Amino acid sequence: MESYRIGVVGCAGRMGRMIARIVQQTEGCVLAGGSDRPDCGALGSDLGVLAGLGALGLPVSDDTVTLFARSDAVIDFTTPAATAIHADLAAQAHAVFVVGTTGLDSAQEKRITLAAKHTAVVRAANMSLGVNLLLGLVEQVARALDPDYDIEVLEMHHRHKADAPSGTALALGAAAAAGRGVDLERAAVRSRDGITGPRNPGDIGFATLRGGDVAGDHSVIFAGPGERIVLEHRATSREVFAKGAIKAALWARDRKPGLYSMRDVLGI
Repeated sequence: MESYRIGVVGCAGRMGRMIARIVQQTEGCVLAGGSDRPDCGALGSDLGVLAGLGALGLPVSDDTVTLFARSDAVIDFTTPAATAIHADLAAQAHAVFVVGTTGLDSAQEKRITLAAKHTAVVRAANMSLGVNLLLGLVEQVARALDPDYDIEVLEMHHRHKADAPSGTALALGAAAAAGRGVDLERAAVRSRDGITGPRNPGDIGFATLRGGDVAGDHSVIFAGPGERIVLEHRATSREVFAKGAIKAALWARDRKPGLYSMRDVLGI
């Protein structure tokens, strides 16, 4: 079987470089190339050198159209606006599209959904095995506990992360809401400041921390009378996200067009 050609958009960033490195180190896979913004400062640089692999003869380009055309799959951890454009390109090229971008608005989400009519799209707020197991546990615990257990979601990321709460935190909140049988949009409390008064019964609270180089820490706290239950996941390296994304790309190979999740990939 021919090597599976995986392209990386946003390849000059920290996550992009990590993905490129893991793709090249994964049996049966080969880097198809990488693209990034015209102002990224890395155009023309050898992608292999950027990824710490040595020269591969793959210059970083801003020609995303060509990257999709020559790739069997493309992995995207970029920005919402860029991801929406990339979704259109994936649909046109019929390339598997793996999306780890968070913070998309409804119009951008719609373009992902439309792309999935033409190609296999795997989308997840978090690509790690541990977080996806955590999502299932949170839903089960929320379903099992009485409503007088208050639910709080706490997350911390590096100082450069643009969106808050993180997509993973929101996914954890959604899992808790599903377990409770409530609408997250109505139950969510995303900030508290000043004299807020007592906590409303049934609220699902979110707290956000930013600093340093934290890859991603997430906790879901169930605070009840006389006890607290804390479910927690800590990522110590972006490598777990890269490996999950590549696993998703390989899983989606030859799949019918559709919108898939990491739960589909992992069979959980």
